[in-house]
Amino acid sequence: MKAPKIKFCGITREQDAELAVSLDAWAVGMIMWPHSPRAVPLDRAAGLAALLKRRAEIVGVFVNQTLDEVTGIADAAGLTMLQFHGDEGPVFCSEAARRTGCKVIRAARVHSAADIQALAAYHTDFHLLDSYRPGVPGGTGETFAWDLAASHRRIAPPKGKGQRVPLILSGGLTPANVAGAIAAVKPFAVDVASGVESAPGYKDGEKMRAFAAAVAATAAEADAPDEVGHAA
Repeated sequence: MKAPKIKFCGITREQDAELAVSLDAWAVGMIMWPHSPRAVPLDRAAGLAALLKRRAEIVGVFVNQTLDEVTGIADAAGLTMLQFHGDEGPVFCSEAARRTGCKVIRAARVHSAADIQALAAYHTDFHLLDSYRPGVPGGTGETFAWDLAASHRRIAPPKGKGQRVPLILSGGLTPANVAGAIAAVKPFAVDVASGVESAPGYKDGEKMRAFAAAVAATAAEADAPDEVGHAA
């Protein structure tokens, strides 16, 4: 079994972006919602995107911003993916993808299985599950009940596609708990922000390395021989 891919989110500094790609990050996320403590000004986002070009997916995270604003930022910053964390509907997500050419991640804040089932209306490129806290769109540093994620497997593939929408797991992940989260959810990718930080927007290099190592180890554990010498 392959280990999930890693998305380091809330990146604000060049050194953190460089470390992320050196750890084989699949994606690097920048918060484009101005009310976040991890928000990145547009000029800095463009600089980080240029640094990372063709080395990782460059994700802009948005919350209830207008389609024109999303389109303008995506173009100016050179984003390759858009992540929506607010009340954006399926039509909004589809139009954002059409206008920008970016792939789209639709996030759900999980309070119950119904929040996950609501993602069935979103035929985006990826679904992301995050923790729920009233009035907070994300980045809470809290986990949710991972057993709820099983209901995502019951969402049928979009019409004309043979595979379900890949799932990204977020919400309070750390080097200490990510292996357990992967075992419980079996996601396509894991997303981490506060779990590898020394302060909002400032990543801790040792924590980033430990997180990547913990994720990689899940593949080794899955392939380890069992007691009778067969692959587990």
